[in-house]
Amino acid sequence: MDDVLRFALLGLGLGALYALTAHGIVLVYRGSGVLNLAHGAIGMAGAYVQWELTVEHGVPYWPATGCGVLASALLGVLTHLLALRPLRRASTLARLVATLAVFIVLTAIAVKRYGDSLQLVPGKLPTRLLTIAGATVSEDRLWLLGIAVLVTVILHLLYKRTLFGLGTTAVAENEGAAASLGWSPDLIATGNWALGSALAGLTAILIVPVIGLSVTGLTTLLLSALAAALVGRFSSFPVTLAGGLVIGIVQSELTRFGSDVTGLASSVPFLFIALVLVARGRALPLRGTFLDRLPALGTGRVRPVPLALAVAVGLLLVSLSTPLWADAITNTLVLSMIILSIVVVTGYAGQVSLAAYALAGTGAFIAGHTAADWGWPFELALLAGVLGTIPIGLLFALPAVRTRGVNLAIITLGLGTTLEAMVFQNTDLSTTPGSDGIAVGEQTLFGISISGIDHPQRYAAVVLVLFVAAALVVANVRRSRTGRRLIAVRANERAAAALGIDVRAAKLYAFGLSSAVAALAGVLTGFRSTSVVFSDFASFDSITALGLAVIGGVGFLAGPLFGATFAAGTVGARFGDLVLPGLSDWMPLIGGTILVLTLVGNQDGIAKDVGRQTEGIRRRLFPKRAHPASIRTDIARTAAEETAAPNVPRAAPLPLHVRDLTVRYGGVVAVDGLSLDVEPGRVVGLIGPNGAGKTSAIDAVTGFTAASGGVRLGDREVTRLPVHRRAAAGLTRSFQSLELFEDMTVLDNLYAACDRPGRWAWLTDLIRPGGRPLPSHVRVAVQEFGLQDSLDRPVGDLSYGERRLLAIARAVAASPSVLLLDEPAAGLSDDETQELAHLVRRLAEDWGMGVLLVEHDVDMVMSVCDQVVVLDFGRRICAGTPEEVRRDPAVRAAYLGDLEPETVS
Repeated sequence: MDDVLRFALLGLGLGALYALTAHGIVLVYRGSGVLNLAHGAIGMAGAYVQWELTVEHGVPYWPATGCGVLASALLGVLTHLLALRPLRRASTLARLVATLAVFIVLTAIAVKRYGDSLQLVPGKLPTRLLTIAGATVSEDRLWLLGIAVLVTVILHLLYKRTLFGLGTTAVAENEGAAASLGWSPDLIATGNWALGSALAGLTAILIVPVIGLSVTGLTTLLLSALAAALVGRFSSFPVTLAGGLVIGIVQSELTRFGSDVTGLASSVPFLFIALVLVARGRALPLRGTFLDRLPALGTGRVRPVPLALAVAVGLLLVSLSTPLWADAITNTLVLSMIILSIVVVTGYAGQVSLAAYALAGTGAFIAGHTAADWGWPFELALLAGVLGTIPIGLLFALPAVRTRGVNLAIITLGLGTTLEAMVFQNTDLSTTPGSDGIAVGEQTLFGISISGIDHPQRYAAVVLVLFVAAALVVANVRRSRTGRRLIAVRANERAAAALGIDVRAAKLYAFGLSSAVAALAGVLTGFRSTSVVFSDFASFDSITALGLAVIGGVGFLAGPLFGATFAAGTVGARFGDLVLPGLSDWMPLIGGTILVLTLVGNQDGIAKDVGRQTEGIRRRLFPKRAHPASIRTDIARTAAEETAAPNVPRAAPLPLHVRDLTVRYGGVVAVDGLSLDVEPGRVVGLIGPNGAGKTSAIDAVTGFTAASGGVRLGDREVTRLPVHRRAAAGLTRSFQSLELFEDMTVLDNLYAACDRPGRWAWLTDLIRPGGRPLPSHVRVAVQEFGLQDSLDRPVGDLSYGERRLLAIARAVAASPSVLLLDEPAAGLSDDETQELAHLVRRLAEDWGMGVLLVEHDVDMVMSVCDQVVVLDFGRRICAGTPEEVRRDPAVRAAYLGDLEPETVS
């Protein structure tokens, strides 16, 4: 019992430091809306400044501590002003990667200057032993607890009682409104960055006597702090303190009583992160918008002749290279594969994962054991490593079902760190007797030796061929039906689900394919030597890999090759040494600096600019060659002109029945017992004043909002079906805010709606992308909505009216039985509204669809609808023909006011 209490008291001191670090993260987030993943590195820099001043220059401890804290504060301010402020209108991904770039730069500088060896540093807090309830504990742990409590109280009062705190809260709630009241969001952010970073430096200096001084040790403190901040919802300092203390106590107890399980104690922060995210679903209230501009995407088009020439030249260079250059080529290609896995999951699917190296290590682990324990040859071990990692990748994907963005980055980093601590660093699992890893021996491929030690050129050639094969698979996916669905999910999950796309399945697919590519890189990394050594798979290296992916172009197939050249040990480093001897030692710093410059100047990466220049050269050399997109447009236009409307296949004529639909948001009833019917070939209008519950009703019918009551399509009850299954059953909607797939062309938006991949498409698309002409009903829709000349145009190039038409045409392309239109005429001119009304009538009369129309334009509703339902405060107050509704006294009182009936006809 004494041991339990003693380790709990020890854990209080450690937990207090976690809480102090978490407070700094919370300060930065509240002040600027940025999750600072460089927080641990900023604190580490302050600790090294304090240590160098004390040890190397003889400065007294406390003045040196003040200098270290000020150094961290200055780094925080510079990070905000130089890296984050230029990105204030950039995507959430760009801002997250900017903090990763700062992390890379600071750690590279620290390793270059101080190395990464652990140094024991004495502290200045009292260390005499105290006895509390029979348990002995060092006094400094109580001092740390007292400091944490004091700082928590000060911060709580500062942000509750002072103008600065109130201004920070105002900016966090609404930057625009706060600025209109005289608060400067930039000044508030700068102050919070300074204060939060100063706290990072103080925490690092205080924790050094406990865990030792090292670059890795201080930067990995980040996970524990993030877990505490998540518990406090990134807002409450007292709850964050409590979370940090609990994490510290649990870790301390497991260190004492769970020592038989390797890495269990260090996995506690991840377990807290996982519990919080699973319990809350969305743990971090992200201050961003789904309209954030995402990095550009490549087309995935492969030109066979240039590719064959490039591979032939590559194999020739490999065969002529020296062992050192062959080794550099292997390093470049293996790292390019890891980055390629990030292209799949982050570039195509929009999921920010920091688990690439953990999954690569998993592949090496599985392949290593199959080769060492069962004697499998290289070919089968490679296959086992790749296939065996896919289920692990799917486990990593499970959190993506409930969260995305920086939340997902946190939990995947935690998962990877846990895997590293419990498996890769467990000598019972990751080593064989007499070896420093899993002994796999020298490798052969179909009887030919490809040993990375004896025949590095052969091994590099094998890696080159496998990289090209992996890139071709990813290219096929990009151009396939499956790829369009991934990009639709990346662009807008709500719109994708409304078209029948299973968002969960798309995310799982992206993680599965990404894990297979990462595992391939891991096996090739591990098997280049006679033993698979797991120091090559540090989880935090995934941060660097994501940064390199952004440098190269996270949405482009060529991006991995460009990004990998900026890493140590690659071809780029070798060339650097030829130009300037010793330059390769500075590659991590150079890469981090270039990442910052890339984010500020060109978020789309190197590959986009190179691709644009290459395409310009090709067009000048072959001026008469038509652009493929233009050819596609011509074909689609011709097909649309030749297709006759009477031959268009109709969707199943299913009626929609809504009964007693009720939607509640807390104590507010938005929709109260709504019942209505939409028959095939008829248009039903749903009108009412602002706040009447019209959009809430559509959300409930289509599954976007939880509701009681019943929704039936034909004879099928769909009340409990998720959104995508309701859409697949024939219930499709448009959105008031359009929610188009901005990363796609008009044609791809339509394909995303009408493509229905078969059962095995997820597998066949890896080898042969599924392609087919637009279905006849979509070609007719293109002609009806006047989009035939815009098929190859990006959505961003369309006028507002064209975007409105595309949103409806895309919904029609899904071939619904019932189409729900949410304010389709918003922002259109009178002429455009009249044309739209004509189109809506044709959808009902010629296509046989049932249409539920929500619209504020009363003239349009009265002219186009067969029946009108009127809502007021969520309740149906009238239903009937337009003439009956127009003359109803309750409608005139609640909705039309004192207007005479004829004024709304």
